[in-house]
Amino acid sequence: MRPSLRKSNQMRPVSMETGVNKWAEGSCLIKMGGTTVLCTASVDLNQPTWKRMQNKTGGWVTAEYSMLPRANGTRKSRETIMKDHRSAEISRMIGRALRSVVDMEVLGKHTITIDCDVIQADGGTRCASITGGFVALSLAVRWLMENGRIHENPIHENVAAVSAGLWNGELVLDLDYEEDCVAELDANFVVAESGRFIEVQSTGEQHPFEKAQLGELMDMAAGGAKKLIDLQKQVLA
Repeated sequence: MRPSLRKSNQMRPVSMETGVNKWAEGSCLIKMGGTTVLCTASVDLNQPTWKRMQNKTGGWVTAEYSMLPRANGTRKSRETIMKDHRSAEISRMIGRALRSVVDMEVLGKHTITIDCDVIQADGGTRCASITGGFVALSLAVRWLMENGRIHENPIHENVAAVSAGLWNGELVLDLDYEEDCVAELDANFVVAESGRFIEVQSTGEQHPFEKAQLGELMDMAAGGAKKLIDLQKQVLA
């Protein structure tokens, strides 16, 4: 039995609240079990500098991820957080995930930055950041359209992310920290609304894993991502 008493394919309770930051063009507070992430989307009415210098067309979507000093059991100093290579890697992952469903030409010469700040960490923070970050991004795009900056939605489908892995010899969905820290196989899946996979990160933490196990986890993750995308649509309606 999982520590949370969940079934193997059962996700933690998930909630998303929009409009939590009155200054940001888009914002979403996402809670996945004990993990809480504040996602804000900020619109810059210009291309990023590197695109202007290279005479590139279209806009850009980027992301920054960080954990607050007491997001987990031990406080980390802000200086340590700023130098954290893990945060940089996750920031790039979030950016890739969100850009994969956005037409940069339709976005026009605008830059949208998604800030994902982990308030409380209990496993799956990068997945929560992608899922909540998409909601914030969608609201920022809506702001651009409502203000006449663009006339077509550049987002062509939703995207969400969920973790899965091998824990205590059992394949399970949406690992919390208690499971994640001892998992034999730890994986994160970024899934588009169409059911296609955008990114798969999987590591055999204790021993190599079988191809069939990864296939089962992908099926599990696709089902979990569908539930998250359904919730995204509800809060964006």
